[in-house]
Amino acid sequence: MHLTLLLAALTVAGLLRLQPIDPNQNWQERWWRLLGLFLFSPLLLLATAIALVWMGPRGQMVRWWEGWFSYSLALLFLVFAVFWAIKLAGEGWRSLRRVRKYPQWELKGTSARLLPTPIPFVARVGFWRSELVISQGLLQAFDADHLNAVLTHEQAHHYYRDTFWFFWLGWLRRLTFWLPQTETLWQELLLLREHRADCWAAQSVDSLLLAESLVQMVSAPALYSEIASAAFSNALPHNRLEERIEVLLSQPKPLQQIGLWVWAWLLSGFLPLLVAPFHY
Repeated sequence: MHLTLLLAALTVAGLLRLQPIDPNQNWQERWWRLLGLFLFSPLLLLATAIALVWMGPRGQMVRWWEGWFSYSLALLFLVFAVFWAIKLAGEGWRSLRRVRKYPQWELKGTSARLLPTPIPFVARVGFWRSELVISQGLLQAFDADHLNAVLTHEQAHHYYRDTFWFFWLGWLRRLTFWLPQTETLWQELLLLREHRADCWAAQSVDSLLLAESLVQMVSAPALYSEIASAAFSNALPHNRLEERIEVLLSQPKPLQQIGLWVWAWLLSGFLPLLVAPFHY
């Protein structure tokens, strides 16, 4: 039964990741659907691995080695998960320490770290309480209105705690890199994260100002990889800029609250844990 449970979890996790991605779907619907597809498979595998380790290698098996085989695989997967969590947390902490060496700067009531570079750059680095990093080049290149638009967009990332949640999503990405469409779903979530921040910011600043600011920030991703480690996700590729501008100019609404069906879908990934208490 242990080996059957493991194979069933791997099969379901792989097949669900083969679901097609519709680029023409409304971005809010895409967000919840793709987030569910991205999360469900690793949650199912983690729950299955925990259940198998909990039940141990012994039980009613067809062959004596099946219990030890499934137990060893599950334990190896959990060790791999812990390794990546520690590694990414270490990278993130080093990035945060590096950022905190830059001088603090008060900007429109917001505390920021001033980066001495002529390249226009702004980002949030950290976990739950992230640090705003802004370059001298951005302060020099942007007028007051465009600078306010950029800062409002970054405030949206702080509001949604994107650095914290995408740290964990990035962990699941590393953990299940071998599953189908992991990288595709990851890139889509990065884009939709920016849509969410853009739409939140567009409620208080002009959408056209935000779009113009995006165009001026095309050099930021290259610098992002030097300042913020991969632990806090990655910068969005340049080729997705046009889609962001189109969404902004369509006057979108902020993202709605998560629906009950999404919670039910994700919680179903923990069903293997219900098997463990009945093991004998």
